[in-house]
Amino acid sequence: MRLLYNISIACYYLLIILVLPFNPKAKMWLRGRRSWYKILKYKLKGIERPVWVHCSSLGEFEQGRPLIEKIKDQYPEKRILLTFFSPSGYEIRKDYHWPMWSVTCP
Repeated sequence: MRLLYNISIACYYLLIILVLPFNPKAKMWLRGRRSWYKILKYKLKGIERPVWVHCSSLGEFEQGRPLIEKIKDQYPEKRILLTFFSPSGYEIRKDYHWPMWSVTCP
């Protein structure tokens, strides 16, 4: 089963590479996947225990927004990290005013 999963992931990645020239969303997806770890490591340097909210999509973010705002109201000293799986969700909400950082990540 693990072998099948690994083959599927490799095929998915190859498919993304093939559609890159024709699909701007695929370009954003790949760009975000290449650097997410470095970005997080840099942005979180020296920050202890941030609240990490990961959203698959823009819709999931909209459902979680009241939670983010409640955390910020009750714990104003807490740093909030907002990550998105979807590059389009990230692009729309990257400037949302509550989290300290927003990044796309797998």
